[in-house]
Amino acid sequence: MELADFCSTSRVVIVAGKGGVGKTTVTAAFAVAAARAGRSVLIVEVEGKSGLTAAFGLAPLTYDEIELAPGIRARTLTPDEALIEYLEDHGMRRISRRLAASGALDVVATAVPGMKDILVLGKIKQLEQQRVADLILVDAPAAGHAVTFLMSPAGLLDAIRVGPVRKQANDVVEMLRDGSRCQVMLVTLPEETPVNELVDTAFALEDRVGLQLGPVVVNACVSDPPADATVDDPEAAAISAALAFARERHVMQRGEIDRLADRLPLPQIHLPFLATASIARAELDVLADAFVDGVAHLKGPA
Repeated sequence: MELADFCSTSRVVIVAGKGGVGKTTVTAAFAVAAARAGRSVLIVEVEGKSGLTAAFGLAPLTYDEIELAPGIRARTLTPDEALIEYLEDHGMRRISRRLAASGALDVVATAVPGMKDILVLGKIKQLEQQRVADLILVDAPAAGHAVTFLMSPAGLLDAIRVGPVRKQANDVVEMLRDGSRCQVMLVTLPEETPVNELVDTAFALEDRVGLQLGPVVVNACVSDPPADATVDDPEAAAISAALAFARERHVMQRGEIDRLADRLPLPQIHLPFLATASIARAELDVLADAFVDGVAHLKGPA
């Protein structure tokens, strides 16, 4: 499948996974690849903690959009700021800041379970409807919170029968359940615990939320190492031991990748393990190349 076609599958892609699997890095690599394909990208970060901007050499995100690179913009979304904007859009500009300063907004936002999540998801829905970018990538909370985060609109539909909150929840649910508008891309490492958690998350999102799942991204895959070194020097033994360790790790990862395919029959995109302490733009370009290659091996629409 061509990357441009892949980017057109859904207007919103929610990138989710267990904490520590590299979902923010995957989000950034996906954005770089999409921008190369001529797509405008908006990354939305919803926890306010990611190191997304560090890879681009920029300061942390705020509620206002910034440009990370040509074709790539980003912002963060918080419930408080989303509620202030909602009030201002509905003719309550004068009082919105006073409510925020007094702490009353926090009372409003926590009065109903799931209210904070619907404020954020409602803003994402608005951005999608306004077509602010060809592709909106949502750097979602870690897997456990992601399920709660994405279930909140349906929960509000059960709890609230009338009014603007119900309408907002209904509109968000419609977006989440429409595969042409929204899908989830789950990220994992080829290790036992992350794979187990990803499978549980996938079934929860499909069965309890009704979301469409895109390909699974398996991050930090170790390549199959070459044969043992034949160098006749004092370092030969150390090199041989390192190769043996890498081979053992590759076999272990291959087993987890196969197990994931058995338990969750979704296409997979494999990204390589990078031996670096931090991810900068050079590393993002390497991962973007691998992402494009992985998409190329996906089957296109019939």
